[in-house]
Amino acid sequence: MVHLTVDIGGKPGVNCRGFCAYCYFKHAKDVPPFGCRYCLPFKKGCDYCSRGVKEEYADFYSLKEVADNFLADLQSVTGDITRITISGGGDPSCYPEFKSLMEILGSLGVPLHIGYTSGKGFDEPETADFLIANNLTEISFTVFAADPALRAKYMHDPTPEASLAVLEKLAAKIDVYAAIVILPGVNDGEVLEETLSWLENVGVKGVILMRFANGEEQGLILANSPILEGQRMHTAEEFRALVAEAAARHPNLRLSGTPLFDPLFDSPFAIRKEEELLSHLPRVTKKVSVVTGAVAAPYIAEILAKCGGDPSMVVPVKKEIACLMTIDDLKALDASQLADVVIIPGRAFVHDAEAETVLGRQVIRGPEMLTADGETSMGMDEAGVLTMEMEGFAALIQMINLYGA
Repeated sequence: MVHLTVDIGGKPGVNCRGFCAYCYFKHAKDVPPFGCRYCLPFKKGCDYCSRGVKEEYADFYSLKEVADNFLADLQSVTGDITRITISGGGDPSCYPEFKSLMEILGSLGVPLHIGYTSGKGFDEPETADFLIANNLTEISFTVFAADPALRAKYMHDPTPEASLAVLEKLAAKIDVYAAIVILPGVNDGEVLEETLSWLENVGVKGVILMRFANGEEQGLILANSPILEGQRMHTAEEFRALVAEAAARHPNLRLSGTPLFDPLFDSPFAIRKEEELLSHLPRVTKKVSVVTGAVAAPYIAEILAKCGGDPSMVVPVKKEIACLMTIDDLKALDASQLADVVIIPGRAFVHDAEAETVLGRQVIRGPEMLTADGETSMGMDEAGVLTMEMEGFAALIQMINLYGA
């Protein structure tokens, strides 16, 4: 099973007909490199944490560049290609040579997947027929609302009716997954109910509800908060309740939320209720400080406690999402209250050497993932979710027992 990705390049806000009103990258500044798991031990900053996290492409790649890069990847493949995903910093629907690219890839006879699109570049309903004819089998489509006027206002879509018509036609033939960023007071409540009912009626396979982030604690680490001045945000628990209520009203629609939660599996951290599986995890025999995000902290503490550990070893920072933690989050901790060994999230945007200097402690980078959020679990089954969590927590506990006191 071989999946290939076709990278078309592009930059958020530039190669997508302009920023959506709520876009994460809106107002993004040219911040210094954060440091990350890919950095060399003696150098803070690498391509990923200085450019990749900002999706700093200069522009869309030309069709020739895209084709040449794809051909190089193709020549290195052994085995049958089972899927090709089109992705980039810009929006594929706005790619100037999108039709030519689709015809080239479609001629290979391999199922095509568009990893993300706002659909703002789809100006004619007939575009759906073209995509299906060229072997598109799956697409992730940002909706915001089924009301064209709201879509035009907040997504700045010049042809909202056509975009929604493309989604409707695609949903009748292929797998369509919809994404909705929720702005409290704008597209929640009755508007959300109308949107979900419409998506269910046209045959969308699943919907991911995404909590709007408007502050640094929610993960705006590019010096770009607030995105919308004065816009209210849901707390993580308020959003969890919204997702739960929406899922209960639409049992035939595969629906999940991020950062919380996936009602189908009760994830993230579904394993906390699986006593039999927890009994097969290693027992916690030593103690460290496990620094993590505010959302994950109570779940991790609960699971470690059920494995014999002291829940007080889990230390939350104010940043809600662990993988968006930066050195500023560590600077805000009271280092005197930490153990001699500190485990930080595997994907945190922190340079290990700087973290040790700031905390005055030995810092160990933990597993990259302990669980699957709603975006990830959408494409998984329960066994896959629980397996990921078993592997992640087994690795974490082994680290605690290896390095702890």
